[in-house]
Amino acid sequence: MKKRLLSLLLLVVIQMTFAQTNLSWQGYFSYNEIKDVSISTSGIFAASENALFSVNTISNQIKTTNTVDGLSGQTISSLYYSPKFNKSVVGYENGLIIVINEADGSMLNVVDIINKQLPANMKKINHFMEYDGIVYVSCDFGIVQFNLATMLFGDTYFIGDNGAEISIRQTAVYNGFIYAATINGIRRAAITSANLNDFNQWMQVIAGSWASIETFNTDLVAISTSGNIHRYNSNTNSFVSFVVLSQPTVDMRANDSYLIVTSPNSIYVYNKQMALVRQISSNQIPESDPVFSCAASAGGIIYIGTKENGLFTTTIVGVSDFKNAMPSGPSRNNIFAIEATSSSLWAVYGDYTVDYNPYPLDNYGISKFSATGWLNIPYESVLDAKSLVRIIVNPSNENEVYIGSSYSGLLKIENDEPSVLYNQTNSGLEQISFLPNYFNDVRVNGAVFDKSGNLWVNNSLVDNGIKVLKRDGSWQAFSTKTILADIEKSSFGRMTVDKNGTKWIATSRDGIIGFNEISNVLKKITFGPESGNLPIADARVAAVDNRNQLWIGTTKGLRILSNVGDFQTENQLTTSSIIILEDNLAQELLYEQFITDIVVDGANNKWIGTADSGLFLVSPNGQQTLYHFTINNSPLPSNVINDIAINSATGEVFIATDKGLISFKGVATKANEDLSEVYVYPNPVRPEYEGTVKIAGLIDRANVKITDIEGNLVYESTSEGGTLEWDTYAFGKYKVASGVYMIFISANDGVETKVKKVMIIR
Repeated sequence: MKKRLLSLLLLVVIQMTFAQTNLSWQGYFSYNEIKDVSISTSGIFAASENALFSVNTISNQIKTTNTVDGLSGQTISSLYYSPKFNKSVVGYENGLIIVINEADGSMLNVVDIINKQLPANMKKINHFMEYDGIVYVSCDFGIVQFNLATMLFGDTYFIGDNGAEISIRQTAVYNGFIYAATINGIRRAAITSANLNDFNQWMQVIAGSWASIETFNTDLVAISTSGNIHRYNSNTNSFVSFVVLSQPTVDMRANDSYLIVTSPNSIYVYNKQMALVRQISSNQIPESDPVFSCAASAGGIIYIGTKENGLFTTTIVGVSDFKNAMPSGPSRNNIFAIEATSSSLWAVYGDYTVDYNPYPLDNYGISKFSATGWLNIPYESVLDAKSLVRIIVNPSNENEVYIGSSYSGLLKIENDEPSVLYNQTNSGLEQISFLPNYFNDVRVNGAVFDKSGNLWVNNSLVDNGIKVLKRDGSWQAFSTKTILADIEKSSFGRMTVDKNGTKWIATSRDGIIGFNEISNVLKKITFGPESGNLPIADARVAAVDNRNQLWIGTTKGLRILSNVGDFQTENQLTTSSIIILEDNLAQELLYEQFITDIVVDGANNKWIGTADSGLFLVSPNGQQTLYHFTINNSPLPSNVINDIAINSATGEVFIATDKGLISFKGVATKANEDLSEVYVYPNPVRPEYEGTVKIAGLIDRANVKITDIEGNLVYESTSEGGTLEWDTYAFGKYKVASGVYMIFISANDGVETKVKKVMIIR
């Protein structure tokens, strides 16, 4: 495949997880958008959109840090490593600062700037500058002191005219003065002044708008926002221009005896005599042509951050090839849709607005995660398919994958190679015809395989809205004109199929429609008590659970169809809400919530994603909320949940948000057909282990009894799905003693049995 990017990291990658009340999480973040870099004594730290990684230049080891480790999911804007204190300081666009103690990995969240009574759009952290143990934080409102020894804030300097807020881009200390590059001139004050919070102490040296300022060797260098590089002349107390760049700069820093200036397309490396020793253009990096964001040097190596292509390295002297030095990961953090199999995870990045408008069209590729790492297939290899929004894997052949597009039709991938793009020219799919300017606009936003291996898809905004690609390669179309109130305004969403072969499709204006080709019947569940009892006609997802109930998520809440078999017998299908008791008051579960996805796990629990309230896990009947994960109580990088997928073999739940992909390592796995593959882990249970014992490979509704070696019963339960957990307590009262414990497993009808042992060492 041409230009395929296989992000398999040859270096050692450490990905860290933490336990939160025995919960296990894993982060799968993109490290392609480099926001800032900082040099340490043994390597380099790099900040991507909302995660960090460090490269040890001695061992070539790469270590990642993300929300699982305690970082915020917000957007990072600045990064600084202090060699004196061995601490990394991370600044965010919303004003948050996180200080990481590199000795033990502990983190401190500093929220003083967030809490300042200032407009939210003025709190961005632009730059950190350390001087005499104090970090001077450049913000969009002024300068703030932060003491790395005491971990406390000092004074705040509002140095604009008459003490007004002013955006500070960067600060530097030179010959006893602290200089600040601002959008309204370069200003300075005596660094030893006890009253730096008095704006009168700050004198303007030069007018204009300035992007950066830095002390380098015996010089003070500043760059205007237009890209004009100046040096300070102490004799005349003025800045003198000496280089005019072809475009504005995005970064300037001094380290490793070099001054490095970065513009989007070029990097300029100057030595101590301010002579240009190397210039790097983006077109010198083959197959990438990146947009530069920052650059730093250490040990004669220059580290180059880019906006979409990660971190590159090359030598400053004796020009060498460019190498990519970053953790593997997906192409982007804003993942719109995912799909999991027993051995892989697929992700796409296309999207649409809340009313299904895909414009402006995006040109993103596809990502796949497997045991060999991340495979990122670039847009150039996906046959010009734009706005890829939905994934379906052939259940009988994992190497055959289909991806729906909200503009280009249906993309087929075979053995990781995009092979066919089905559209109006080579398939039964149709383009929008009622809008004259929408040429070649073929929208497929839902797909599902039936038991016979036929692929059913929905085709929005056309008369024949349901299509099927049969196993023999032929297409068949079915009209939806009779069921939709206005075909030209009702877009299709997600799609599922039940055990009877009935296809259920979410729509933007007609609720849920059901279709069964055997009876050639279409039925609708929509808004109103006489029409299906949905809270609104805008439905987003329908999921069939293990008890044949249809769980429906809308933009205004949740509804349940008690039995999908009613499609065969009832003229009007009617749903009901789930009423729960909260604070002794009857309330509707997920009332008014915008539900984006519902996925059923092996234990028949429901994972429910929302547009702005995080992720819910509810019990099989919805009466108990087992977990409600948000950015405040979990590693979720965002409360915006785009998609959910479960690996039925391992129980790992993948959660795609607009700020990153993360997974929850649950134990609700799909039930097995028999007890031939039952296993117990960990075994033995050692003294340092604090988790639960898992009995996996079970059939649904298996009876599990655990006794000590003398036959005394210590635990009994019935499995839901393929895995059951034992906390090693005797009926929840006390921890069992060291010894061998017998596990007796039997099917619900008693026909099939299995016996296992587990050793517990206290």
